Amino acid sequence: MRIRHKPWAKPELDACPFCIHSPQDCKGKWNTVFKDNSKPLYVELGCGKGGFISQIAVMHPEINFIAMDIKNEMLGLAKRNLEKAYESVGREPDNVKIAIQNIENMESAWDENDRVDRIYINFCNPWPKKRHKKRRLTHTRQLMVYKKFLKGELWFKTDDDELFEESLEYFAEAGYKIKFSTHDLHSESKFENIITEHEKMFTDEGKKIKFLIAVLPDGE
Repeated sequence: MRIRHKPWAKPELDACPFCIHSPQDCKGKWNTVFKDNSKPLYVELGCGKGGFISQIAVMHPEINFIAMDIKNEMLGLAKRNLEKAYESVGREPDNVKIAIQNIENMESAWDENDRVDRIYINFCNPWPKKRHKKRRLTHTRQLMVYKKFLKGELWFKTDDDELFEESLEYFAEAGYKIKFSTHDLHSESKFENIITEHEKMFTDEGKKIKFLIAVLPDGE
């Protein structure tokens, strides 16, 4: 997603108490970035404007959340959306962090000493051209990296049919097991589904939302 330069974004992020500016400094010790590190840790990869994280983090104070994106502009919008969400419930954002991170280079900031209980990948770039498919956040090479620190489930949502079908193959190639999958998430009622503006737009266009939960064989 292209987004215009926002000159206010970097200064606001620099002053933000819940923004992590150097994720590589947290490598192997992400459990120390929260005051209460006894909580489960959930990570959203490619948080965009924060429509998802700003809802779910407020709803679940019993969980610590980290939202990552590569662009200052996106993360600046996520910061503002988080601040509004927490202000609406009269709380400080004490169970959430945002971080500037190139997801394709996760190994620079995460290793086997870290523990993530859930990964969220929501409506990532489908990279439809063959020469670009290795950049998908669900590509086999990315999934192999996540295996180093994922101790629980990976939740993946998309509106893109081709991306979903090919991702099922990627998960199998990387040694994951599909615990659940559906080609119409909105017809299911047993999962907590945070509907963002992005998801509503796709649904209004008549697109079905595809969803899966993947686990590692020893993580069931």
